[in-house]
Amino acid sequence: MEQKEDLNKVFDIPFAKRTYLENSNSKFFLKILLISPFLLFLFSFTGLRLIRNSKIVSSVFWDKHDHRILGHLPYSQISKEKLVVIEPNIKVHVDMRESLLKMREDAKKDGIYLVFLSGYRSINLQKDIFYSLKSVRNQIASERARVSAPPGYSEHSTGFAIDIGDYMQREADFEVEFENTDAFKWLQRNAAKYHFKLSFSKNNKHIDYEPWHWRYEGSVEALKIFENSNRKSN
Repeated sequence: MEQKEDLNKVFDIPFAKRTYLENSNSKFFLKILLISPFLLFLFSFTGLRLIRNSKIVSSVFWDKHDHRILGHLPYSQISKEKLVVIEPNIKVHVDMRESLLKMREDAKKDGIYLVFLSGYRSINLQKDIFYSLKSVRNQIASERARVSAPPGYSEHSTGFAIDIGDYMQREADFEVEFENTDAFKWLQRNAAKYHFKLSFSKNNKHIDYEPWHWRYEGSVEALKIFENSNRKSN
């Protein structure tokens, strides 16, 4: 019996010390309650920063894997079997032939004479055009790319792009002034009916405005080819 009482004395905590410990615990929990809003704010702020930074990283990663070169998206060269001649030295994808000729014919009925300046261009021809600009204009690559796509990055290689002029104002061929011609104004009003779209508008942040350059989006193959461009809205 005495041994049991001795054990109680050994393991029992005096009342004063128990009170102190209870008070200490209370103060500790009170401090936690007081600083918890600050901790919550701190964790929330840190979390938002991490999310924001992850979006920035994601954006940078996407830009790096956008596959653009000097603002231009990549395009494969169409097979020769899918090309048709619509005029001497001008070939286009067979899918757009009918719509293109129909558009020109209907424009003629309205007194507008569309001229086809350039259609399909091979990657090798695009290479000659792109690099010849260096000697002619003494421009660096980024400057040349504003007006001509690097080889492998031209819509013309798909066969779905066509450069158009106004027969009555040939001096405006391949010039921004083409936008002032009756042909361009007619195209703005009517080209969409034939599934043609202006490729490089004034809002394009990568490539100079080209009012003469139109692309065909009237077939599944064409839509797939230009899906990336349309998704990024240039």
